[in-house]
This record gives sequence, structure tokens and C-alpha cells, in this order.
Amino acid sequence: QVQLEESGGGLVQAGGSLTLSCVASGRSITQLGMGWFRQAPGKAREFVAVIRFDGRETDYEDSVKGRFTISRDTAKNTVYLQMNSLAPEGTALYYCAARQRSTPTKTNVDYWGQGTQVTVSS
Repeated sequence: QVQLEESGGGLVQAGGSLTLSCVASGRSITQLGMGWFRQAPGKAREFVAVIRFDGRETDYEDSVKGRFTISRDTAKNTVYLQMNSLAPEGTALYYCAARQRSTPTKTNVDYWGQGTQVTVSS
């Protein structure tokens, strides 16, 4: 069984930066497509970024392109989301997601983390 544990959320001012981490246990992330999703209060969960299980490709939601970067450290079995130029609209619960040898999408995820809260003040 795969478990995902997020960390790194917090309160940041608009324009600031945060780096989220997601540690996977139970399987190597080289066998898992990994992604980040977020859910703001009163809204549906939405895609933020993904990295393919072989690490060769990444993809981002349009509004975060150029500001967010997803990366991974296979030695630490950890995936990161570097978030720069944060805006109040980025306030949400950020979830780590994994899918076995495929890319997670909002409707196709094998494992979810519990989420880490990011709050961006204006």
C-alpha cells in the first residue's frame, strides 16, 4: 500500500514562495506518476501539476505555468512543488496524488495524501 505525506504548507503573503513536499512510502516513485491537486473552499478539486513516473515529462495547469515547478528526488522518494509569485487565488488545500505507472488526473488517482493547507494573504 502506498502512503503519501505532504508538508510545507503555511501562510504566505501575496508574491511570496512556498515549497511543498510529498514523501511516498510503500513504492518507489519511479513506478508512480505523481501529481499535485488543490481544492479551494467551496470549489472542486483541480489539477495543478504532474510528473511522469519516469520523470521525463511534466505538465501544469495553465494559471500556474511559469510560476510553479514540480520536481522529484528519487533517492528521497519525494516529490516537490515549488510555488513562486503566489496569489490569494492560490489559497487551497494542496493534495499529493499518485498513480501506478501512469499520470494521475482528477478522475484517475490510485493514492491521495491528506493535504497541506496553503493560505496566501493579500
